[in-house]
Amino acid sequence: MSQAARPDRRKRRILPGFGLSLGFALLYFSLIVLIPLGGLVVKSAGMTWAQFWSTVTAPRVLASYRLSFGASLIGAAINVVFGFVVAWVLVRYRFPLRRFIDALVDLPFALPTAVAGISLTSMYAGNGWIGRFLEPLGIQVAFTPLGVIVALTFIGLPFVVRTVQPVLEDLDAEIEESAASLGANRRQAFVRVILPEVWPALATGFALAFARSLGEYGSIVFIAGNMPMRTEITPLLIVIKLEQYDYAGATALAVVMLAASFILLLLINGLQRWASRRRPVCGD
Repeated sequence: MSQAARPDRRKRRILPGFGLSLGFALLYFSLIVLIPLGGLVVKSAGMTWAQFWSTVTAPRVLASYRLSFGASLIGAAINVVFGFVVAWVLVRYRFPLRRFIDALVDLPFALPTAVAGISLTSMYAGNGWIGRFLEPLGIQVAFTPLGVIVALTFIGLPFVVRTVQPVLEDLDAEIEESAASLGANRRQAFVRVILPEVWPALATGFALAFARSLGEYGSIVFIAGNMPMRTEITPLLIVIKLEQYDYAGATALAVVMLAASFILLLLINGLQRWASRRRPVCGD
């Protein structure tokens, strides 16, 4: 075969070649992510191990860990359930104002977190629109850990809905009818047909909502009340240390949050990949 007759195996790409594109990507990633995170580690490395350990294990700090991680896990778990229901309704049904409700799902993305916190506080306070009905029942939301969970559920909902919604749109409704024709009831069809298909998306939405909740500050600082040992979150402690010019202590807490978040996200992503491999093929 002559050289002119040989097919040109080089694929034309819009962007520059792999080497140049990789260089730009690494440079941008380093400037935006790696260098700032490395700065945290370097700043906290100026402390001795005893100072670092005493800072990150103080009783007030441990109480903030429990609230931050516990409320984030609970809020993300709630959003997995109700976020799936919202996505299901938006995909499977047609009703008036559906597009408007679909747009409202993205409101926590666009709304300033401080505005969200003030709005939630005014609604769930003892004299608020909702709080006035809950307080006679012995349910106090504002200025309690429950208020933190409510705020984190609010800001985490779009992550689950927007992750699950495309999967449900690609999931043909005929497979539900096929399962019903084979004698499966609604529970069996959901557990054996629908859930295996959307489970990886649910795990991704959970991870995104959880990660977003860990770093949330603006929507919590108003509704939590910021009472030490009770409603004080770790990001608030970091801000307090910065205001006290304790930069080393602030970076120490930030490093702990960064490491814990990274480990938890790795575990969740590993679980998601495991579930994807074990996902049965329709018709098996």
